[in-house]
Amino acid sequence: MKCPFCGFIESKVLDSRPADDGNAIRRRRECTDCGRRFTTYEKIDEIPLIVVKKDGRREVFDRSKILGGIIKAAEKRSISIHQMEQIVNDIEKEIKNRMDSEVGSEQIGELVMDRLRKTDEVAYVRFASVYRQFQDINSFIDELEKLLLKKT
Repeated sequence: MKCPFCGFIESKVLDSRPADDGNAIRRRRECTDCGRRFTTYEKIDEIPLIVVKKDGRREVFDRSKILGGIIKAAEKRSISIHQMEQIVNDIEKEIKNRMDSEVGSEQIGELVMDRLRKTDEVAYVRFASVYRQFQDINSFIDELEKLLLKKT
């Protein structure tokens, strides 16, 4: 690590400790040339996850959009905010574990619907009606029939 005072390239680490809730390491260093001390932070270099929308646009993954959709679907239902956040955490973890730099919005929607189906069927149907953009009552009934078939 280059000394910020004299520019010498070598230093020794005096102390290391977690920082930023364990997402970084704070290191106290001493320059082996001038003897001055300085602090550095080491952090994982994360590549941003990009969501590819249905129309081909790309935007940075935003977990708050998923949570917002779940909150709307679960309005006046007995799903706690903790359960909703856990669904979002699980989805984000699954997507990031794939190690892809891009994910389709339809994949995210399917993951949300899969988890809502297991958590609350009414919230699932509400989310599906917006996500699948039901054009008429028949497409809505088809989705309900699929849900009933999966239950048996």
